[in-house]
Amino acid sequence: MTDEIDIPTEPRAAVDALATHLTATADRPVPPATNRWLGEAEAVARDATSDDLDTQTRRKRVRQVATLLESADETGDVVADRHIEAAIECCQVILSTSQSRLVRTSAC
Repeated sequence: MTDEIDIPTEPRAAVDALATHLTATADRPVPPATNRWLGEAEAVARDATSDDLDTQTRRKRVRQVATLLESADETGDVVADRHIEAAIECCQVILSTSQSRLVRTSAC
């Protein structure tokens, strides 16, 4: 993992990145109690990536992830901490943008 993690500025891409960062913490050596919070956050974040969610529901899921991440204790693992920091930044991108930008547009 590089020192610098790029955080998407486009909200829909940030939703995907949020789930990716939380998935990456699953294989890291973190305390069991913290791992439970991260696992729940990962599950909700993966749900937020579903194409069939409306914008309001997607934002609700991201707010849930942010709350879960606030509840998680320190991991003691530098790599996991970097992914968590990136996930928090993704939440900020998503929640600070207009709702219409959270809908994935089809290229077809």
